[in-house]
Amino acid sequence: MAQPTMNQDDPLDDFEPRRITLDGVTKVVHVTGSGPAVIVMTEMPGISPHVARFSRWVRDAGFTAYMPSLFGRDGAVPTAEEGGAVFKRACVSAEFRAFAGTGSSPVTQWLRALARQAHAECGGPGVGAIGMCFTGNFALTMMLEPSVLAPVVSQPSLPLDDPAGTGIAGDELLAVRRRLERDDLTVLAYRFEGDQFCRTQRFAAFAEALGDRFIPRVLPDSAAHGEPPPFFQRYVACPHSVVTAHLIDEAGQPTIGARDEILAFFTRRLSSPQR
Repeated sequence: MAQPTMNQDDPLDDFEPRRITLDGVTKVVHVTGSGPAVIVMTEMPGISPHVARFSRWVRDAGFTAYMPSLFGRDGAVPTAEEGGAVFKRACVSAEFRAFAGTGSSPVTQWLRALARQAHAECGGPGVGAIGMCFTGNFALTMMLEPSVLAPVVSQPSLPLDDPAGTGIAGDELLAVRRRLERDDLTVLAYRFEGDQFCRTQRFAAFAEALGDRFIPRVLPDSAAHGEPPPFFQRYVACPHSVVTAHLIDEAGQPTIGARDEILAFFTRRLSSPQR
């Protein structure tokens, strides 16, 4: 099928929209592909054409992409007005803990259950997970689910009011480090150098907590797409979304290099029991 353009709403008609109930909570999850599962968690303000494009890249690399609807209007190009309203609602939602001092977001419990179900459905050694922006650190918390073997943290933006905060409860972060060491796993992490929502202090905090199991990648601001969708132009106004809105889809671009590294990471961790 022809690839949807990034400036028009994406019908997502090559995904299967499934209503999945876990722990008494039902969410729509858009599923496509075959092979081991990868959970693709959307950035703010929702499943945009850019996020869906990344899920298709995951599918085309040989995986089953599970893309849960966590906020926003699925498939929509994020306008400034609609995206701003979604952001405000998410900040006060009980599922998300956007500010410092409140520990891990409760929605991560549901996402861990989704990873467990996806592993049962798709098989393979385990599950991959990538979080972006508002969901960035969720991929790390999901390491508390044993099936998750390949976590990717892209421009993690929570907590919004503490540049050095991790957005993860201290005991959970310690448990994640112990698991990384026990199972010989690593975490890939990405940000742009000038990102004002995911600053140097946050990556430093993760590095201190996780040691050499945390593999950071910092891209130059010049690698970011100069014309992201309207929501990003108004509310973000800095290089931010490494593999979605600020990705430049051209060979040789650093953001394409980041995408390819992520897909290779999933392949290495999930395609064979020998990691």
